[in-house]
Amino acid sequence: MPIYEYRCAACGKDFERYVQTGAAAVACPGCQSNDVKRTLSIVAFKTSSGFVPSTMSAGGGCCSGCACH
Repeated sequence: MPIYEYRCAACGKDFERYVQTGAAAVACPGCQSNDVKRTLSIVAFKTSSGFVPSTMSAGGGCCSGCACH
């Protein structure tokens, strides 16, 4: 069951929710509005030395030689 991050368009509150497949619409826990948008999540990977943000991974994606920095 994935955890998604949301932002409420009505009150601006950011929140997370566990979402099951086929679940009902997500409502803001602050104002109960259904006008919420899913936001991009920051991803990290757990290694033997702790958590590593995905931007620090070796190679792959845009950051392996382009000018995205």
